[in-house]
Amino acid sequence: MSVAERREAVRGLVQYGLSVQRACVLVQIQRASFQYQPRSVVPDEVTTEIAALAQAHPRYGYRRIWALLRRKQTINRKRVHRLWKRARLQVRRPKRRRQHCERPLPLAAAYPNHVWAYDFVEDQDVHGHTLRMLTVMDEFTREGLAIDVDTSTSAERVIGVLVQLVAAHGAPTYLRSDNGSEFVAVVVQAWLAQRQIETLYIDPGCPWQNGKDERFNGTVRDECLNMQLFTSVAEARVRLEAFRRDYNDDRPHSRLGYQTPSEFKRAWLEAQANQQDSHIST
Repeated sequence: MSVAERREAVRGLVQYGLSVQRACVLVQIQRASFQYQPRSVVPDEVTTEIAALAQAHPRYGYRRIWALLRRKQTINRKRVHRLWKRARLQVRRPKRRRQHCERPLPLAAAYPNHVWAYDFVEDQDVHGHTLRMLTVMDEFTREGLAIDVDTSTSAERVIGVLVQLVAAHGAPTYLRSDNGSEFVAVVVQAWLAQRQIETLYIDPGCPWQNGKDERFNGTVRDECLNMQLFTSVAEARVRLEAFRRDYNDDRPHSRLGYQTPSEFKRAWLEAQANQQDSHIST
């Protein structure tokens, strides 16, 4: 039975002639609780000031508001907490305004070597030295083409990695990246132009426009960098190259129907060859 129901029972017993004291004993309610009359809450100056401070500082909680109030007056923290709850104030968490980015991606890869994507990933060795990995991947086959490890970044390093990849796989039609200084450097753009490789720079602050490479980088970090500690650059190179080969040849990829990137590429090339043979035979 709630307090309100007990009060109503006491009033009923009093109407039948019982004293208030006797009725309270029978209903098991304190006489003070029965006679209590709630007072209407009228905002006082302190409540008004608390509300004003909360409005001016939406990320402040009641403790920080109390700290501001006590600079001007002596006030108990519990009282501020009580008034804070009575006014139903709370810390506000405004949504961040993100920069508008165009969707979908400007160009989706349609075949192997159509679109490559590259980016840098950072980590540290056991000595606290920074390691900077340049990752390159084929967006269509999801194949990790390179995970190059060094302690610094430069446009010359980017060109060196691309030279090796183009020699091994041929030149892509497009190369997608963010607007990092190593990727927009004049020497890099000149090298790409000589080989008729077009650039696809994502909008600033929109990493999801390079989503496939971001996913690849996340896998590298989750399944390799976070699982191992490197004692040197040389060790990092060996282990990351082993991971790249495992990623391409042994690790099932959910987006490829749980084929590996190598299996997916072979199956696609075989399908294209069979399709051409059928056209020739007809």
